[in-house]
Amino acid sequence: MSTGHGVVRRAWVLYPAHIRFCRSISTGFCVTALLTVFIPLVGCSHLHLHSRPKAEYVYVATRQPIFLRDRVATVSNHTAQVRNGERLQVLEHMRRFLKVQTAQGVVGWVEEASVLNAAGYNSFLALRAQHERDPVISHVVLRNDMYMHLAPGVKTEHFYLIPANTRLEMLARASVPKAGGGIVPQAASTAKPQHGTRRRKRLAQGSGTSDVLMSAVPMEDWWLVRDSAGHTGWMQSRQLDVDIPDDIAQYAEGQRMVGAYVLRMVSDPASGRPGGQVPEYVTILTPYKDGLPYDFDQVRVFTWDTRHHRYGTAFRQRNLVGYFPVTVGQQNFGSGLEPIFSIRVATGQSVGTNAGAVPTETLTYRLEGNIVRRVLPPGGKAAAISQGARQKQHRVHSAS
Repeated sequence: MSTGHGVVRRAWVLYPAHIRFCRSISTGFCVTALLTVFIPLVGCSHLHLHSRPKAEYVYVATRQPIFLRDRVATVSNHTAQVRNGERLQVLEHMRRFLKVQTAQGVVGWVEEASVLNAAGYNSFLALRAQHERDPVISHVVLRNDMYMHLAPGVKTEHFYLIPANTRLEMLARASVPKAGGGIVPQAASTAKPQHGTRRRKRLAQGSGTSDVLMSAVPMEDWWLVRDSAGHTGWMQSRQLDVDIPDDIAQYAEGQRMVGAYVLRMVSDPASGRPGGQVPEYVTILTPYKDGLPYDFDQVRVFTWDTRHHRYGTAFRQRNLVGYFPVTVGQQNFGSGLEPIFSIRVATGQSVGTNAGAVPTETLTYRLEGNIVRRVLPPGGKAAAISQGARQKQHRVHSAS
């Protein structure tokens, strides 16, 4: 067909077969085009989902339940009430405030000072894992509601709120300055525990090992404790009452019993005890003073007098520089199994709050009948017993 400009254009005539062919081509082309566009979009969406930041959580760390508010303002409405230990998801940050969401989906604002961040929470979990297998020194009962702290000191991070009258396990002791907020490294004292004639003179004047080794800085004791749920943290010693059987606690003589361990059970049908079985104990004592650079300074063994139906002192050793833990068990000495116990004491002139920083030796004793005897290491001699750990063995006498 001529257009009049010397250019000829050809007209295409489409028959039904051509139309069907074109339609098939168009359909395939469309599908291919859609896939070409959709697949990259899916890939981008997948990458985008993986690039989203992880959810941020905080944990309520207040003594009393607190309310979430619908806005940060002087006048606001309560949206939910949350309690100590509850986990909240962080949605938004504002100066001194966080917008959070509860597990039930309720949203509100909370003061940042009222919660523990994820790093602090993970630190408590790490503390728990670190001391999960520590031996239990003794059991205590908490006097009042109290937080567990991440480290000794009133200004350290706290979280778990433990109710009063909870029974806890004691794991380790630490001393910190009363005005401080954490552990202050304490150099080992160069004071030498007094022994022999000099020691007796000091005791006659009313002072003992603790007076010689006390720090000049006012200190307070903290204990690492664990509850039945496994929560682990530090608590002030003055809030903890050591769980000691009343039958022997009455013989503390002004000292603080920090451990009582059963050595054996003896039979006395007239004792009035269940099944006529009475426990005999090795006890650990220390002065009522905080900041001592050792864990205990006296060991005392109580055995049961089956004739008078009362406890008596079978063994007492004073003026020790002792460190936890104390272990008890049994050992065969040829005549059969006998109860034994072991303590760690300082051997040199230096002492310190950390037993690992001073030289120590382990002393082992056995209860043979009603007499306590030293168990020497293979090839050991009685003369090898250090001056600071000399024993005094006693036959049973009344503890009253």
